[in-house]
Amino acid sequence: MKQEKPIKFYRKMAKISLVLVYLVIIAGAVVRMTGSGMGCPDWPKCFGYYIPPTEPTELEWHPAREYKRGQVIILDESLWVAKSDFSSADEYNPQNWEQYTRHDYATFNAFHTWTEFINRLLGALAGLGVFIMAIASFSYWRKKRIITVFSWIVVLAMGFQGWLGATVVYSVLEPVKITLHMSMALVIVAMLLYLIFKADQKKKRKPLHPNIPILVFITLFLSIIQIVMGTQVRQFVDEQVELIGVHAKNLWLAQAEWNFYVHRSFSVAVLFTNIFLAYLIYKNGMARLRINLILVIILAEILSGMAMYYIDFPFGSQPIHLILAALLFGLQFYLLLESRGTVKSS
Repeated sequence: MKQEKPIKFYRKMAKISLVLVYLVIIAGAVVRMTGSGMGCPDWPKCFGYYIPPTEPTELEWHPAREYKRGQVIILDESLWVAKSDFSSADEYNPQNWEQYTRHDYATFNAFHTWTEFINRLLGALAGLGVFIMAIASFSYWRKKRIITVFSWIVVLAMGFQGWLGATVVYSVLEPVKITLHMSMALVIVAMLLYLIFKADQKKKRKPLHPNIPILVFITLFLSIIQIVMGTQVRQFVDEQVELIGVHAKNLWLAQAEWNFYVHRSFSVAVLFTNIFLAYLIYKNGMARLRINLILVIILAEILSGMAMYYIDFPFGSQPIHLILAALLFGLQFYLLLESRGTVKSS
């Protein structure tokens, strides 16, 4: 009985960590939609503060003011960092400051700053959740050592993800690095789902038709290809936004590259493959909830993609499209875990 409580706590923390990681993905999508990625131009602090400013005046130089080392001001359209703790005199002394050299982005927008700050806050909360989960994983050390080892690998992965977040800021939102950051989030989702599955392997599962695990793997593989192509299309759109402007939405895909058309057409293959999988699952008598959710998400994903192309990127369509892809990946990956090892002998 005493052993059961820590195990239950671990399972709860694994699920909480998964929810928190998905919340970070959602927050990241909102950050990207609102153009708030550079709301905090430094990392891990925000303009040198643990709690970011709310008014532009907080980032201006003032006489007779206490400044802490690392605190940031905006002066002559550049970021300047306090070299040490000091009190400012009546006149600005450049010897107290050094220019921020990671990049030359020096704009303050309270909405963008707090949107990005909330994203980082959720990331820190997710990291804390994963760390608590890893500590709780020692309850499995004797029975399922793989859970303990893998839990600490997730902690390392979260640390790596944090470093990737810093490189995104330092690169001033380079599209390739944003894509890598998103891809790592999906890897972390997969690892957490694996841990949740391994920690809950006490139910006897009904043997499946041998074609079901194969088809589940194929549907997941197709979705990963679709996500990769989608990130390439998103990178192209980001480049068009830079070239054409944020208000010319009708022109963002006017000269789309080949991968956009492949991505659009490939969604049909993804849909019909999953419909066939649903048919086999219904026929086999498996639980239908997950495959029903998968089909609903795929349809919603197609509709949001159509909205972006035919209705010129209506508000919210881009983050919804991304969030749906992340949810689809998670559901399909867990379905793959459930289907493995329960194949009916022929």
